[in-house]
Amino acid sequence: MSGSGKRSGRIGAVILSGLMFTLIYVFWTGATDPYDISIFTVLAFGTCAVFVRGGIFPRPGLKKIAYAAAYIPYMVVEIVKANLDVASRVIKPTIPLNPGIVAVDTKLTTPIGRTVLANSITLTPGTLSVEIKGSRLYIHWIDVQGHGGEEEAKMIVAGFEKYLEVIFG
Repeated sequence: MSGSGKRSGRIGAVILSGLMFTLIYVFWTGATDPYDISIFTVLAFGTCAVFVRGGIFPRPGLKKIAYAAAYIPYMVVEIVKANLDVASRVIKPTIPLNPGIVAVDTKLTTPIGRTVLANSITLTPGTLSVEIKGSRLYIHWIDVQGHGGEEEAKMIVAGFEKYLEVIFG
């Protein structure tokens, strides 16, 4: 691809990504003030320009956008489920805790994909991503069951990976 072809591809990726993030922002916050939306749009385009130029942010496509849009409700459901789990533990007479750190391997190949996975896990109450070493995540978990909780941890990671693998690789 020629230099101008690469440049136009990057510009298209910046525009599409910036618009996508602006739409998500408006939908998520319910923003209606044009000044507020315009400030966010400028910031979204600026951020996308930095990340797309550096090759960090994945190039958008319809499949990636669809998976990103589906990831948001999935993430909300997982956060609600984890909140209910932690709340039920708190109200029980004896708090059923079996904390520990489990190691789980991820299929994600990009650093940004692994980082988003770790942050997504941390956002769900009862879990905390402690470290990422290569393709392995170390997760502090409120209730480790069985032999170190590897199977349960794989189930938690698999739900997030299903989306993030398409979005980030």
